[in-house]
Amino acid sequence: MYIAGIDIGGTKCAAVLGKCVDNNIIRVDIMDKISFKTKSCDSPSAVIDRLILGLESILAKNFLISNDLSCIGISCGGPLDSEKGLILSPPNLIGWDSVPITDIFEERFKVKAVLQNDANAGALAEWLWGSGFGYRNFIFCTFGTGFGAGMILNGKLYTGTNNMAGEIGHVRLADYGPVGYGKMGSVEGFCSGGGIAQLAKTMVLEELQSGKKVSFCSSEPEIEQLDALIVARAAAKGDNLAKAIYARSGEMLGRALAILVDVLNPDAITIGSIFTKERNLLWPHAKRVLSKESLAISSQVCDILPSSLGDAIGDYEALAVAADYVANN
Repeated sequence: MYIAGIDIGGTKCAAVLGKCVDNNIIRVDIMDKISFKTKSCDSPSAVIDRLILGLESILAKNFLISNDLSCIGISCGGPLDSEKGLILSPPNLIGWDSVPITDIFEERFKVKAVLQNDANAGALAEWLWGSGFGYRNFIFCTFGTGFGAGMILNGKLYTGTNNMAGEIGHVRLADYGPVGYGKMGSVEGFCSGGGIAQLAKTMVLEELQSGKKVSFCSSEPEIEQLDALIVARAAAKGDNLAKAIYARSGEMLGRALAILVDVLNPDAITIGSIFTKERNLLWPHAKRVLSKESLAISSQVCDILPSSLGDAIGDYEALAVAADYVANN
């Protein structure tokens, strides 16, 4: 059994071909893929055309036709309407307004296409093939460009009344702080690549204007170049300010995790991207706050895990959407 995945992101897009070993969705091998930078295309239609051509070329290269596919899964940042297959207006995909993405792929390939946001797709991928395997109540949190949660509750993906469940990034944790998801002091403001960069710019400016030296930013004009990776590298070298920036993000991550633990009582939460890469900078502070803010009886039964799929999760997310559909239909 073959499935295809289409991953649409603000940075890159990809088409992936997968094979379910022995027709079992628990064992999926990636057979082939193509990827390209989203900005290399100048419009949504150009991106979609390139993805369609990419999938067609992958199928041909592997001596397959569209009828060999059981499903096409599509992963994209929200907001979107999964039931109608519409990409609504993702903030990192300018111009993608009410794009009927599933209709487009179904019309071209004559195969069922299913759409989910990237957090839900990530939850399915980690649950089927990664660190969430074997858990019944599992949450996957993105921690990259944004912060969102995909939720597997009682063994099923939970998306809410109109596909907006899991938008924990929009929750305000403080009256002031970095802006994320259009809200100052939100979870996404503190716990995202852009949020860490905002924290760094504010804290570095304060140091420089106090006459102090900063090892990873020598002057005010350099502040705008700061990002989460620059700060992480400085922290790894022992810079105290860089470590304090990540500590602040980690503390707010702990608050967000406490909300999820107390409200949903999961048995595991996996956090991807930046958390997986910089766990040693974030987790000690998040763990301390989580222990303080959550109910002990709930936090004690919840494992907090890094993504085991790591950077490869993008290849598996859209395939997981297809695999989940096949398993339940």
